[in-house]
Amino acid sequence: MLKELKILIHQGSQYIRDVRSVEVPGIYKGRPVITTVACDENALAGLCPTGAITLSPFCLDLGKCLFCGACAFQSPDKIKFTKDYHLSVNRRDDLMIREGSDTLLTLDSSVVRTELRKMFTGSFKLRQVSAAGDNSAELELNATGNVQFDAGRFGFEFVASPRHADALVITGPISENMAEPLGICYRDTPSPKAIILCGTDAISGGIFQGSPALNREFLDKHPVDLYIPGNPPHPLTFINGILNLIGRN
Repeated sequence: MLKELKILIHQGSQYIRDVRSVEVPGIYKGRPVITTVACDENALAGLCPTGAITLSPFCLDLGKCLFCGACAFQSPDKIKFTKDYHLSVNRRDDLMIREGSDTLLTLDSSVVRTELRKMFTGSFKLRQVSAAGDNSAELELNATGNVQFDAGRFGFEFVASPRHADALVITGPISENMAEPLGICYRDTPSPKAIILCGTDAISGGIFQGSPALNREFLDKHPVDLYIPGNPPHPLTFINGILNLIGRN
């Protein structure tokens, strides 16, 4: 018993009590802020491998951003990545970070479907579909259930079958080979159901956007309820996004 107590004292508490406000240690890159400082904007735009930076006006699309930090390294006075992990939104346009704006990213409650907050506040079952993902986002989703983040305490967890799910969490750019399985999975999920895009690849295709190996027609047919940017998204970004979606304050 004394040995176990010594280990507990030595390791400290790994449990994150407040997932809303805990600070992420290390060199984590979260919500970027773009200043009005003059710079070679064309050079920055050309530096981005996914075309996340656009001009006139100058802005950064988090749905395409790889969070590599190359733009901030090139022009630190122009672009700075904060440690704000509250990145999830339910409108695609809200992922556009505009020059001179330091606005926090939040969900638009008027867009959230009523049935999601009416039925799933206490229990929300998720079916994760790796649609040609590279396992980075998938690994972070696995981490949401570990001893640190313990997502299960909020009433949501991943299930093995879409027939038991309330929402689909899609990772990966959606390849041609995964287009049909994704559609089958969606059809087998009972209504009402939500669609959540997790990670840059799922939101825009990432570095694979425009590839003939992709088939993203699924997203043209079905509305998306939540966009969770990141490459990959941090577990805190995912957890807070889900909590906001189902109305858990």
